[in-house]
Amino acid sequence: MGQTIPHWLEKQNDLNPDKTAIEFAGGGRLTFAELREESRRLAGGMLLQGIQRGDHIALLVSNQLSTPLFIHALSYIGAVGVLLNTRLTAEELAYQLDDADVKKLIADKEHLEKGIKAADLTSLGADDVYSSSRFPKVEEASDLNTSLDFSDPYTMIYTSGTTGQPKAVIHTYGNHWFSAVASALNLGIEAKDKWLLCLPVFHVGGFSILMKNVIYGMPIVLFNNFDAGKINDQIMENGVTIISVVTVMLQRLLKDLGRGSYPESFRGMLLGGGPAPEPLLYEAYEKNISVFQSYGMTETSSQICTLSPGEAFRKIGSAGKALSPAELKIDQSEPGRIGEILVKGPMVSEGYYKKQKRENEFLKTGDLGYMDKEGFLYVVDRVKDMIISGGENIYPAEIESVLTGIEGVQEAGVTGIKDDEWGEVPAAFLVLENNMPLDIEKIKAYCREKLAGYKVPHVFYILEELPRNASNKILRRKLLETYERNNEGA
Repeated sequence: MGQTIPHWLEKQNDLNPDKTAIEFAGGGRLTFAELREESRRLAGGMLLQGIQRGDHIALLVSNQLSTPLFIHALSYIGAVGVLLNTRLTAEELAYQLDDADVKKLIADKEHLEKGIKAADLTSLGADDVYSSSRFPKVEEASDLNTSLDFSDPYTMIYTSGTTGQPKAVIHTYGNHWFSAVASALNLGIEAKDKWLLCLPVFHVGGFSILMKNVIYGMPIVLFNNFDAGKINDQIMENGVTIISVVTVMLQRLLKDLGRGSYPESFRGMLLGGGPAPEPLLYEAYEKNISVFQSYGMTETSSQICTLSPGEAFRKIGSAGKALSPAELKIDQSEPGRIGEILVKGPMVSEGYYKKQKRENEFLKTGDLGYMDKEGFLYVVDRVKDMIISGGENIYPAEIESVLTGIEGVQEAGVTGIKDDEWGEVPAAFLVLENNMPLDIEKIKAYCREKLAGYKVPHVFYILEELPRNASNKILRRKLLETYERNNEGA
């Protein structure tokens, strides 16, 4: 057994029972006492359905009322939540259900049909899939956890791996705790704070806000869908002080704001999901909006390096310094030299499900960056082949596998191209059998059946052969050069 603390929701029920915990964009709110009571009732219902400590329970849910309740209910039992991306296809979900050894799947009304279809492709039966809106509850459950062990696993979130197959990152209670505390030590916590959550909770950036909610005792506003106008209204009229965004969200918020300005009570935006274009950061600067750029990944339980409020305008473009108690270094010794970013700290996951645990050593992120003479990190590139589109990670090998399943496609290569709205979008390069004609719209339709919408290539090019190295591996950077040559003067 590792270090234990009182269950964080029990603690907030003791300290702030009548304080608002969660507000919902569509109306309604829960106090910490109500959040505790409803979560415990759900936990009791889980026990009735045979869910036990250590079971892997998949959640296919969007940002709605029941979502935080199920997440906290899992912690009262000691079950592990497998957070599934609602944008994935049934086939993609089925792989993760099997890989994670999921015992039960809970889906909201919007995604129930897809969840059942995914379960049908696995060893799960119809009796193992539940609707979140009809899940049983009990009035007063017994034998629920009153404390949390930092070393116990709490969540599993999938991220793309170097082979193209997604891997389940295991997060412990300690990982989430230290991530929240480290963020507080950097940004500070003020009595007026209210954090707006519009990132999906199946991503670690969104999930981390639910942790801040119960660890800080801070109210949050939960949005199911991103709506720039409504979110700006929350900042203007409802006292929202901080919001977590990715680049495309920041762009849309600033566009909707126009020549307006935020109230002095608004502290700023925590920006993740990859480096942001400097012109966008300067636009925010001109509007006197603090943007706290951050660097992190699923493996680091959200941010591990963040620009501090005092440096928001002085170090535009930087992701800041490593949070306390994290460590960060570049594999090049000289300041200003670009190298691989290495990180270490108690918020860093020990590894992936079914993989060997990572020992207490620096994690090689695969991302490139440099530190200036003052020790501020600048991220210059992501994993060499990874595509970051609107904060979503896309691995080319996964798309290439789908494309080569199309009759007439001999080879396929995929890379990211710049896009003003999403940062990057995938582009596909195809080698056809015997130069046979292909209907691009049919290819897109096929991809939409097999892949989440954001993974479907935006453009297609036909090549005689794909550029490869001596080991016969596709040179994806050469694909990008091909694209740029085709668009010279455009």
